[in-house]
Amino acid sequence: MSLSDSACKNAHKHAKAATGKAFTLFDDKGLHLLIKPLKDSWAKWWRLKYRFDGKDCLLSLGTYPEISLQQAREQRDGIRKQIAGGINPSENRKAVKSSKADSAANSFEVIAREWGQKKVDTWDDKNNRSKRMLERNIFPWLGSKPITDILPKDILCCLRRVEDRGTIETAHRTLQICGQVFRYAVATGRAERDITPDLRGALPPAKGEHFAAITEPKQVAELLRAIDGYQGSLPSICALKLAPLVFVRPGELRAAEWLHIDFDTKEWRYFVSKTEVQHIVPLSNQAVAILQELHPLTGHGRFIFPSERTPRGDRCMSENTLNAALKRLGYGKDVMTAHGFRAMARTILDEVLGVRIDFIEHQLAHAVKDPNGRAYNRTAHLPERHKMMQQWADYLDGLKNGAQVLPFKSIG
Repeated sequence: MSLSDSACKNAHKHAKAATGKAFTLFDDKGLHLLIKPLKDSWAKWWRLKYRFDGKDCLLSLGTYPEISLQQAREQRDGIRKQIAGGINPSENRKAVKSSKADSAANSFEVIAREWGQKKVDTWDDKNNRSKRMLERNIFPWLGSKPITDILPKDILCCLRRVEDRGTIETAHRTLQICGQVFRYAVATGRAERDITPDLRGALPPAKGEHFAAITEPKQVAELLRAIDGYQGSLPSICALKLAPLVFVRPGELRAAEWLHIDFDTKEWRYFVSKTEVQHIVPLSNQAVAILQELHPLTGHGRFIFPSERTPRGDRCMSENTLNAALKRLGYGKDVMTAHGFRAMARTILDEVLGVRIDFIEHQLAHAVKDPNGRAYNRTAHLPERHKMMQQWADYLDGLKNGAQVLPFKSIG
């Protein structure tokens, strides 16, 4: 007799269960339910017995009730069709499993993470920019796909989503990272070529480093007064106030760590993400005061400006926080950006305060070379840069307070 749902459900109550030994209930066409005693319950396994090339074979079809009686019968019928077509179901299952394993091993995400682990020094950092770009812009759509199956149009589709968010520079950067992953796949024998050059010209030109910035002293004064009136969380207020004083790259500011701050020497030392060399930021009295105000709140954690979405403090502030704050103050990205504080400082320090260009370039963490073409040491002109940063902070205070600030003489 064929099995019923009730018989499957109550199989552990069968008379044979009283023996405490495994037993079998049969359906038809080789399908049966194997019942095995466990410590405190019973396991029910679907099995299918069949013959292929004159040999008896047995195939597992899963467990009951995860696989219902109807589903088990559908699997049985499909397997019998394979046998009728000359296919060994057991060998077919092994081939499918192997194919899936190979596909997973060659998926874009697996290769990308392998590339990052081997080629990107800060890959293990949760806030690594390359990793975040892939996780946000590529992995959800192409991560599980074999890298050899990905077409240029697939990547372009992902990049269009980034472009639609209004971040064309990020789209270009994401494309560059994809190219590095593809070249790594080629080098390791898992792809024939890098397909990203096929997308040359498909995206609008990136604006590069030409971020909107305010450089007129009168407008700077208005901006600083607006920042003083900003209403937000204390970390975001402090980050916004500190940005013009230190004029580092926004990503480096939001990822700043307390470990790298030395209040005794009034210095912030960290590795620059762009050049991968240590940078020294002299801290003015005003910058130190901002950090000391914030320290009781976030000083117990790693980041000076932790993400508000992660109370444990294991992630830093979002990359959009400062630009969003400026927008709330009425300064859209076409007027002023967080990156624009760098252009503001460079322009005014040079054209108004008359500071030597090499001092400014050192402080911007740009590559500066001596007359012989050698890169200057990171500590070059450090005493003069300390004076410059204090002079800059005092100048900004003067602008903000409405004083008539005259150009200073050049330092050194």
